[in-house]
Amino acid sequence: MKLVSLHNVSVSYEGIPALRDVTLDLFSDDFTGIIGPNGGGKTTLVKAILGMVPYSGRIEFADGISVHDGTIGYLPQQNNFDRQFPISVAEVVYSGLQSRKRLVFRISSDERKKADELMAMAGIAPLSGKPIGAISGGEMQRALLCRALISDPKLLILDEPTNFVDNKFEKELYEILASLNDRMAIVMVSHDLGTITSYVKSIVCVNRTVHRHNTNNITPEQLANYNCPIQLITHGDVPHTVLKRH
Repeated sequence: MKLVSLHNVSVSYEGIPALRDVTLDLFSDDFTGIIGPNGGGKTTLVKAILGMVPYSGRIEFADGISVHDGTIGYLPQQNNFDRQFPISVAEVVYSGLQSRKRLVFRISSDERKKADELMAMAGIAPLSGKPIGAISGGEMQRALLCRALISDPKLLILDEPTNFVDNKFEKELYEILASLNDRMAIVMVSHDLGTITSYVKSIVCVNRTVHRHNTNNITPEQLANYNCPIQLITHGDVPHTVLKRH
């Protein structure tokens, strides 16, 4: 099922094009990696889908999908939480429920159980009562992942989610996302092409325009379409990347 459709979407900042005539469909079973050079428009593409930047063109959402009601989960590249604010890890996770429009915001027992399960999955259950100022950047990233998931979104968008996390949790994160893909579409911005190609089903190359490829037939020539020459090298079943100087 098609969840989101972009039709000739363009974004400019002070007259400088960031995206140009982007046409792209996202489906309910997608696990899509977004790659591209710095400044190529990866985060801008995500923000356009989320309605966070003005754009020309058209973005259509399927019935039951909205940026306003928790059906789209979002883990940003940089969070705007004040680490000195007296809020606990669990309260950060609960805050993901506020996108569900309510007259009175109250956490139900089922929602508390859901939050506990998510924090256990992310390995931060022992930290649930700690203030966010007392946890590491990687632990905060895990809490924000739980926050993005607590509303049971149909589409999960992650912008550089492996920032600040250690190698162990990075591998766990990809495995978590692969399991979540059974019930939600996932779109993930990453610089780590070598790792994400082991998990995602398709790659969207972004450099002002977009090019989409299935991961089982990516070639260096295709990747050169977005002006970031890359060689793929496989050691056993594990692909690695070599980024040429450019």
